[in-house]
Amino acid sequence: MGQRYSVKMRASAQSRGEMRHISGAERIVRACDVADVAKGLIMRAQGHAQGRPDCINVTVEGLDEEKLLTIPALPVSSYPVNTAQEGLEQAFALLAKLGIRHEKLNGLLKAMRGMRGALLVNAKDLTRLDQSVRGVRATYMDSLDSPGCAQKKDHLREALVLATKVAHCPYILAELCISDNPEYLTGYVASKEFGSARIAKMKEYGDRFGGRIFFVTDPSKLSAVIDYLERQPVLVANIPPKLKKEESAAEQKWRAMASVLRERAQAGLLRAPMVLGASRNGWVMAGDTRLLQLSSNDYLGLTTDKRVIAAQETAALDFGSGSGGARLTTGSRELHRALESALADFKGAQDCILFNTGYMANIGVIQALCDRESVIFSDSLNHASIIDGSRLSRAEVVVYKHNDMDDLESKARARQGKFGLIVSDAVFSMDGDLLDLPRFVAIARKYGFFSMIDEAHATGVLGLRGSGLAEHYGLAHGADICVGTLSKALASEGGFVTGSQLLCDYLRNTARSFIFSTALAPATVASGLAALTILKTEPHLVSQVQKNRAFFCAELTKYGLPVQSDSAIVPIILGDEQRALSVAACLRTKGCLLQAIRWPTVAKGAARLRCTLRADHTYEDLAYAAKCIAESV
Repeated sequence: MGQRYSVKMRASAQSRGEMRHISGAERIVRACDVADVAKGLIMRAQGHAQGRPDCINVTVEGLDEEKLLTIPALPVSSYPVNTAQEGLEQAFALLAKLGIRHEKLNGLLKAMRGMRGALLVNAKDLTRLDQSVRGVRATYMDSLDSPGCAQKKDHLREALVLATKVAHCPYILAELCISDNPEYLTGYVASKEFGSARIAKMKEYGDRFGGRIFFVTDPSKLSAVIDYLERQPVLVANIPPKLKKEESAAEQKWRAMASVLRERAQAGLLRAPMVLGASRNGWVMAGDTRLLQLSSNDYLGLTTDKRVIAAQETAALDFGSGSGGARLTTGSRELHRALESALADFKGAQDCILFNTGYMANIGVIQALCDRESVIFSDSLNHASIIDGSRLSRAEVVVYKHNDMDDLESKARARQGKFGLIVSDAVFSMDGDLLDLPRFVAIARKYGFFSMIDEAHATGVLGLRGSGLAEHYGLAHGADICVGTLSKALASEGGFVTGSQLLCDYLRNTARSFIFSTALAPATVASGLAALTILKTEPHLVSQVQKNRAFFCAELTKYGLPVQSDSAIVPIILGDEQRALSVAACLRTKGCLLQAIRWPTVAKGAARLRCTLRADHTYEDLAYAAKCIAESV
């Protein structure tokens, strides 16, 4: 059947000075498939739910054909359950049929946390047999008819391969497995006695807990067991082309969606839009209830300004309700160029190019600048649009520690000479802290990389005139590329990029999200232009936002909540998702609208109330809000 090779991938990330396991996978393939499989495994490692790895190792090893075993796949059965506790009880019941008592199993499950391999335990008394800190890893296995590429994980097939190898191991009675993937809840109990019993839910959504226990019948044969698990290459035959599930084919396509929503609801992570009514002077109607708006990004309160609304109405009458085409065909109007010129002047740049959203601006710029041969340095807390743009570019992505310029410089130095981009939020939208722009720009220049910042939450908020982070730090020259949005302080919709004439001309010809999108409606552009004009002529609005932030932080500190922020964003960290929801609901009864921000927007266990300050908030409003928050948390 031709020479076979073992191809293994191990991915890890640095955490608190140590390397944390992210993912692993392996295949046994013919020589002609080695390159494609290795590439697929690398791509798979970069999209794992455990996080983005800092290190990916791929090893290729030729196998002795005479030692390669082919064994039949275990039969598969399924056990639908409603809760993780029911799932564990089902697993214990199956093990009990084999004579394995469950009294000590909960303790063994706790011992699995953080282990990369499996526990080997005595099936009779459940004492641990192996002494390895990481556990014993079953390796050198694949299905006989496995596909040539491995970019996407096939949980069912890979679990069955592992279960089959372990079950056929001499002196192993059974296996208990719970995946460490926080998005995969299914586990199994496997034995030659009853096959692989898949249990629908064995942990809660988002839980990184997982591991394996192998139950050994003869402890005196431990060395033979470990030798088989770690060194015996196995191909599993007769795996069904499509493993059977409980649902019909028509039901299967919706199952994953329903499961995700159900799990998120149980974990307090389900989201739904909150429908609001009329808004005025920092207050908003929710049904018949008037609420103090503390979650809006309308920092200058200009979305209800009569001058902005009048400009929008006039543009709609003059140009119609839509643009009717992309910017490079028939969609450009005089208003588009007027706003681009005004934004470039405000930012001190040579030119500007409008995008339909800030999200599309980040994706468009990063994809246009970078490709497979490039490197992108990205802050670990960057906005999703930066993360997605980096992934779509297919460049090497190097994630540096949040706002840690020493870590950034170390990683930039190591890749000096490559073409690339250093990119960061200017104001981090969930924490409200500011990028260390002077060092950020200096590092980019020193090592020859483009510098790019997203000023979505800085424009109209930072600096004497509200022009952003460079003005805040007193820099004559900021980042090479500045991304912004019209949807926050500028009271409209859309994104923009300011920079050199060369940059903007290049983006007009290469940024796909610009080229292939219908242009912003003229009325939308007109409202942004009107808001920018007000910002330029009334800089006291910017200073009022800054004064309100200082007053609000002082009021919260007075109540024993020591918060601090240099932007209009003030986070109040609560930790637990359900607690954040409960506090937000309590505040609504007191007349304050504060949204609970939860995973995946922030890290699991870092749920918070995200307060945003506006120019039209009064000190009386903010004092009342601080009092209500202190009473509710």
